[in-house]
Amino acid sequence: MSRTEPAGTPLGDAFHVFDTTLRDGAQREGISYSVADKLAVAGHLDALGVGFIEGGWPGAMPKDTEFFARAAAGDLELRHAVLVAFGSTRRAGLAAAEDPQVRALLESRAPVVTLVAKSDRRHIERALRTDVAENCAMVADTVSFLRGEGRRVFLDAEHFFDGYKFDPDTALRVLDAAVTAGADVAVLCDTNGGMLPLGIAEVVTEVAARTGFRLGIHCQDDTGSAVANSVTAVQAGATHVQCTANGYGERAGNADLFAVVGNLVTKLGMPVLPDGALGELTRTSHALAEIANIAPDTHQAYVGTSAFAHKAGLHASAIKVDPELYNHMNPVDVGNGQRVLVTEMAGRASVELKGSELGLDLAGHPDAVSAVARTVKEREAAGWSFEAADASLELLMRSALGDAAAAPFTLESYRVIIEHRADGEVVAEATVRVVVDGERLIATSEGNGPVNAVDAALRAALTPRFPWLARVELSDYKVRILTHGTDAVTRVLVESTDHAEAALAGPSTGPASWTTVGVHGNVVEASWLALVDALAYAALRERVAVSS
Repeated sequence: MSRTEPAGTPLGDAFHVFDTTLRDGAQREGISYSVADKLAVAGHLDALGVGFIEGGWPGAMPKDTEFFARAAAGDLELRHAVLVAFGSTRRAGLAAAEDPQVRALLESRAPVVTLVAKSDRRHIERALRTDVAENCAMVADTVSFLRGEGRRVFLDAEHFFDGYKFDPDTALRVLDAAVTAGADVAVLCDTNGGMLPLGIAEVVTEVAARTGFRLGIHCQDDTGSAVANSVTAVQAGATHVQCTANGYGERAGNADLFAVVGNLVTKLGMPVLPDGALGELTRTSHALAEIANIAPDTHQAYVGTSAFAHKAGLHASAIKVDPELYNHMNPVDVGNGQRVLVTEMAGRASVELKGSELGLDLAGHPDAVSAVARTVKEREAAGWSFEAADASLELLMRSALGDAAAAPFTLESYRVIIEHRADGEVVAEATVRVVVDGERLIATSEGNGPVNAVDAALRAALTPRFPWLARVELSDYKVRILTHGTDAVTRVLVESTDHAEAALAGPSTGPASWTTVGVHGNVVEASWLALVDALAYAALRERVAVSS
């Protein structure tokens, strides 16, 4: 833990990007960071270039105490960020130097401390059961003590906006007690998340004018306005903004770090990250989602996989002329990419753009474009969906272009038997008969279900002829019932993965994982159609890899 001052951005200490993923973000339901997780999260945030990382509440949370100890021992080397410890002011009637919680903040060896203090008179009197004078003394004494011990101090004025509305003089008196005692920043907290942007702008502007203090902002997302409120506060004069990765936090969450930073940099022209760091937003977002064990939000601003995805044919037509016509910025700038979705809404432009995205030049093949657009519309009317099945769509496009990207076999027949045994065990047995280069191959396998059995039998038949098939596995399987009743139509999505290192390097035909789709009234047949496409795509990848 080598840094004591924020660095790396052109603005330096003039503007603070303050991340509280490890403290406030960890309060999200479903998140439970280990100490190793916390160290990993801090490393990613530092690499992105945030100014401050609030690591937790030492003394109150054993894992947080251990995290700061390991950081101080050298397990966390920071290049850009400063580590921050969070804690409360001294208790009423107790000297700051004698309060164990305050001592724990010093023992964390964090160079910066964020103190939380009540700024709403109702909370002071009802929750703390003290008066405003003693609350302000608690703030002033703790700030003064920590400053005397060489710590930089920020004050989180809890429930500030609610308190300011109820009794503005008390709310301002708390800020004054902190700043007069040496706090660098007075952070106005919308703790209950009930504010809207115009209200934020009014209060921040008024408080700045009345106090002249350096102000920060901390917003919860209970009205869905945390990002807008944070940016509005900055426009109104706040120079310290607190966020969490992917908006993690209690209840509806906090202001999303990536959306706030994306807006500050690309919309307000504020260089709040080191040069080149903006392009790491998407990667960092997804890496932190992985550590939190939470699936990334595909529709998240700036960094979601659908943030720059276009479905409507009208949009695609305009994007073909100029991508900026329907993108608010270049997605590459934040490490993301544009995607075109080919669906029943698609026109010729969508098909051409999607082909280009998949590495296929359809622009000079108008008949193929028309055939693909027509087939997609017909199939989607019958329940197919190619939005999440790029591999099946690419096979369809290649077929329209005359590319023989078919499965390396032809089906003679398959049969599935389900056996419910006397001991209650249910076993599926499948037999497949396929033809490869004129040779008839037959294999039988068991599985825990009909699809698993068919997949196993198909592999047993083909792998001796195609050894590369051993690298490919069915990694995910999703079923959706499209209509009701016993004669329902079923859509199946199959995700396949090639585990070879060469495949992970990313051959031109696609990523190491791909998704295919099948639709039929029989779930086994729908699965078979998706499996056939999966193997056809795998064969295509192998063909391209060998030729290159």
